[in-house]
Amino acid sequence: MTTATGTYTPEPGAAPLPRMIAAQAALETRMLLRNGEQLLLTVVIPTLLLVLFSSVDIVDTGKGKAVDFLAPGILALAVMSTAFTGQAIATGFERRYGVLKRLAASPLPRWGLMTAKTASVLVTEVLQVILLTVIAFALGWHPHGNPAAVLLLLILGTAAFSGLGLLMAGTLKAEATLAAANLVFLLLLVGGGVIVPLDKFGSAGQHVLGLLPISALSDGLRDVLQHGAGTPWGDLGILAVWAVVALAAAGRFFRWE
Repeated sequence: MTTATGTYTPEPGAAPLPRMIAAQAALETRMLLRNGEQLLLTVVIPTLLLVLFSSVDIVDTGKGKAVDFLAPGILALAVMSTAFTGQAIATGFERRYGVLKRLAASPLPRWGLMTAKTASVLVTEVLQVILLTVIAFALGWHPHGNPAAVLLLLILGTAAFSGLGLLMAGTLKAEATLAAANLVFLLLLVGGGVIVPLDKFGSAGQHVLGLLPISALSDGLRDVLQHGAGTPWGDLGILAVWAVVALAAAGRFFRWE
């Protein structure tokens, strides 16, 4: 600002809110991509599972190519690994070391910080989807269906898993979050319809497991991409319920310290 004498004085103050959120989101994304453990969880494991189970006849995936069954499930796993497991562990340790407490005292509001974290998750998921799609095409994948339905499933799946991850990170100790998030990841990898069809668990097990968010996401993506179905409203409804309940619970019970 110019004064009457022609000198300049600073104008202290916070940057515009969109710029602060964008800067925090970029920082969160860089930190995630530089973390070897996070890359193992979000990139290496889904890629290896896709290549291995598509190339070797280990699990009976039904008629057609194995990759046509596996690719939608691995995409669902990628969403869960980033939005739930990775975010829960990272946020849990940020809370333990006081990072969240310090950021909460900055000009960036708390909801802005959560928005930045969500944006970072979405950027990472876009990179995951691109990588896994390229690999699946190389393995002979032939997807069908409506891209809009796929996008809606991915968005609702991200919302549901983000809410669950933040709820876990904001209520449990960091060490407990680390153990619980990895355990849930392994259990849902096996029992969530990702690589093993749900009908292998019997009628009762199939109905119960079908209510899980990972099952709804993987089955919904499979219905669209493998079978060319229309909008899977049932799976979308399950994901929407999980998203609303998980985000509401995270907003209510999340502790910053």
